[in-house]
Amino acid sequence: MEWRASHILVKDKALGEELLKRLKSGASFESLAREFSDCPSKSKGGDLGWFSPGQMVKPFEEAVAKASRGLIGRLVKTQFGFHIIKKTGER
Repeated sequence: MEWRASHILVKDKALGEELLKRLKSGASFESLAREFSDCPSKSKGGDLGWFSPGQMVKPFEEAVAKASRGLIGRLVKTQFGFHIIKKTGER
């Protein structure tokens, strides 16, 4: 099993919640990732590419595994900060 996902990583929970609201109101995930994400993937609109089990930190991986393709869920906290995750593929 492999997954593909994009994410927006922020240090501040309040900012993460604000970005989630903007996404639910129709904002572009890729645009918000480029503007606000603290991850180098921001240059690709948050795209992390394909990854296998064990390659990401556990809370992130669990959230991706449970997510429906194309849907954006709740904030996921890891040691890196708060992630907004969009699952874009599964194979």
